[in-house]
Amino acid sequence: MTTMEAVKPLTIKELPVDERPREKMLANGAHHLSNAELIAILLRTGTPQESALRLAEQLLYKYRGLSGLSALSPQEISQIKGIGIAKAVTVAAAVELGKRISILPMGDRPVIRSPQDAADLMMPRLRYENKEHFIALLLSTKNHVLAIPTISLGSLNASVVHPRELFRAAINHSAASVILVHNHPSGDPSPSQEDVTLTKRLIEAGRILDISVLDHVIIGDGRYISFKEKGII
Repeated sequence: MTTMEAVKPLTIKELPVDERPREKMLANGAHHLSNAELIAILLRTGTPQESALRLAEQLLYKYRGLSGLSALSPQEISQIKGIGIAKAVTVAAAVELGKRISILPMGDRPVIRSPQDAADLMMPRLRYENKEHFIALLLSTKNHVLAIPTISLGSLNASVVHPRELFRAAINHSAASVILVHNHPSGDPSPSQEDVTLTKRLIEAGRILDISVLDHVIIGDGRYISFKEKGII
């Protein structure tokens, strides 16, 4: 009676040429690759036990796809056996580039005409973050976006924002007005009393400096709430 040996997974080099992620991308374009194949290209190599493609599949499975991956730190990514910190940093950097590209304006600077415009601009960047990011949309007199600085990076439950940090950024960019934006990692954009209190404090500070706080938009998972639309301010 013979014992069946465990089948060792194929390395990428053992795959047919037209199935190897790099060669497949060169021949057909990046849009023909799966998420796992794209990540495998970033990882470059696997381990003696697992191919880079298999490690990429494990990463996506453990963190439930790209949405989970987008919120991970390099340290969290490196928890997958076979993905060291150098590879994890590469993946995290690629994810961050994707976020930044998603909010790049097409040609001219974007114009914010409504809360929906602000939400559409910031949703790709913020909806999957696992910490609160308090961000300012700094606007010109014609509501063109001049800059999008991060004012505060908070915990899972709260951001600490001081008026001087917000308005220093606004003054440095000669902004005429500001829209406040932050995310709720829970996915529920409903404002807390702390959110309301902070907003009113920043509005008062803006009046002194003659820089209007036009709105505060809270980003959830695919949803948003505008203080202006809700009549909170």
